[in-house]
Amino acid sequence: MWKNNNETLQERFLLAMDRISQMKESAEVKEPYRNYFQTVAEFVLKVVRIAKKEAKGTLEQLQEDNRALYEDIAGDHYNTSYANPSYSVEKMGEPFGKLFSMLYAEMYQMILFAYAKRLENFTVYAELFIEVYNLMEQDDVHPSEVQDAIYWFYSDYCDLFARQHVEDLILLGNTCYGEIVEQAGKDVRYLYQYGMNVTENELKMAQFLSEMDEDTLRETARTFVDGYCRGFEVTKRDLSKKNRFEIRYSLGLEPLVKASLPLWRERGLEPTYRHTMIATTPANRQFVYDHRYDNAVYLDRQYKERRTQVFRVTYEENKEAASKYAGPVVLETFGEIPFEPKNNPASHKFSEKQRAIAVELSNEVRAITNEYLPEEETSFTIIAFPIPEIGENFEEIFRETMKVNTLNNQKYEAIQQTIIDALDQGRFVKVKGKGTNKTDLVIQLHTLDDPKTQTNFENCTADVNIPVGEVFTSPVLTGTNGLLHISRVFMRGLEYKELELVFEDGMVKEYTCKNFDSEEENKAYIKENLLYHRDTLPMGEFAIGTNTTAYAMGHQYHIFNRLPILIAEKTGPHFALGDTCYSHSEDLAVFNPNGKEIIARENECSALRKTEPKSAYFACHTDATIPYNELGAIYAVKEDGTEIPIILDSRFVLPGTEELNEALEK
Repeated sequence: MWKNNNETLQERFLLAMDRISQMKESAEVKEPYRNYFQTVAEFVLKVVRIAKKEAKGTLEQLQEDNRALYEDIAGDHYNTSYANPSYSVEKMGEPFGKLFSMLYAEMYQMILFAYAKRLENFTVYAELFIEVYNLMEQDDVHPSEVQDAIYWFYSDYCDLFARQHVEDLILLGNTCYGEIVEQAGKDVRYLYQYGMNVTENELKMAQFLSEMDEDTLRETARTFVDGYCRGFEVTKRDLSKKNRFEIRYSLGLEPLVKASLPLWRERGLEPTYRHTMIATTPANRQFVYDHRYDNAVYLDRQYKERRTQVFRVTYEENKEAASKYAGPVVLETFGEIPFEPKNNPASHKFSEKQRAIAVELSNEVRAITNEYLPEEETSFTIIAFPIPEIGENFEEIFRETMKVNTLNNQKYEAIQQTIIDALDQGRFVKVKGKGTNKTDLVIQLHTLDDPKTQTNFENCTADVNIPVGEVFTSPVLTGTNGLLHISRVFMRGLEYKELELVFEDGMVKEYTCKNFDSEEENKAYIKENLLYHRDTLPMGEFAIGTNTTAYAMGHQYHIFNRLPILIAEKTGPHFALGDTCYSHSEDLAVFNPNGKEIIARENECSALRKTEPKSAYFACHTDATIPYNELGAIYAVKEDGTEIPIILDSRFVLPGTEELNEALEK
């Protein structure tokens, strides 16, 4: 079952399993905790029992085993699961109920450890569970003792987890996943070798792609392989020095990943895999949402310092391998039924101090990563495909998405240059909504000292961001003012209803939405999930999407609310909160296909990178798009007040852009 032959580790594992078996049979802790420990002990033993089968058996048997692994948190079972913080608190009270729910949720990682044959990870988690159990055998144990045990576990094993994070990224990664990809074919039983939750989404996707002819698969793969390589070319970065890239994908897309491997190898590149970057349909999205801040149990400044130190040491030890790393290739999926989370009052939450520490940790880890994997030497590409959950027209929508992903680059490049030429005449841009959309924004632009050689907007074709279809800039914050209003938008898997953001000098000043009944809950929802616990964020990007074909597809199949931001951002003007698109690479010259240098690579925040680096970056970039049908006007406003209309009443009106309206008219 395990790849690790370390005898000492094997012995620790066997001792832990023996202890957990005893616990399951006759837990010697008092009520109301006994049933909890027996439940979790049975879960751990079940994981070992099922993982030992190594995903062998009929499809029906594998499906049953997979259901058994996640049954306690699936559907209505979650209501009476100790993994549900509310139920756990109801049964065991505060604060033990919250602590034990967090611990159980963490134990779910043991499924992935078992299937990835990571004996050390599995064993140390089992030992943590036993340590907490031993504490609870005492009559007068204090909750702080349990929290301390959890705290020191994450502190002590930070070197293991952080080291694996880095090594999986820049070395070969977990080869188990590469082996699974190589096996992908018409026999979809390979899906169960991950140990991840497998639903109809993953099964139908794998079956659909396995029936696709090899030429179509290869040409679809070529779209993102060529886009990735083009990303290096347009930024004048040297891909020939690289030999590794990270592949991120969703279960079911293996035939597509497999088809791309020969194309990568032609370029001297091999993929690395990380289980944290391989996605699947969650067994329960509310479970994931309820436990998103479980690290509040152990997050403090000392832990932050420890984790950043381990990251730095590990990168330093592997800096030669790091220099060969090219960047990620991301195959996203979309189409899931929108999820509206419910606030669980028993879930862990950050204190104000922890929020600040979490932001610092994110920024520092990114800074360390950028030091060893500098953005000016790496690139990326992102492409998205629909999943079967999108509806009965899944296969048709998939093929339409493939068309959207392969639109003519040269045609869009020419049209978008026409838009850029008009925008570059402006001192600022005005954006207004129509109908019930209350958007009224002024976006300030950088001054072009030499308009013949300089531009404010990047002409974005299908390279790093597939599909084609936007022109974007980093606005000047001072003078960027007004209201952004979107009736309905989905960002990072969460829905926002009637989202309103008020900007003052480019920074979010006020915000609200209508997801919840109380204004307090609405503001908290935005601050937590959009501002990432900050009081404000800058407008890091303003863009005009030009992919009207994607917009038409969304409306034709009534899936507009399910399009990923990768596609949705191309279907209207969009605005990003957080860092600019040139974060950490502002000093690297970037040019459009016509040879003009894009000078709008920073704003007043990122300009602090050399004097106040902790204030320069925010480690986030979240796009919000106004769809064409809510758009009244976009004007470039010249120094003398003359307005150059780009879009009026949801249609492109700038001469040379009329062709974009054809898809809208259909």
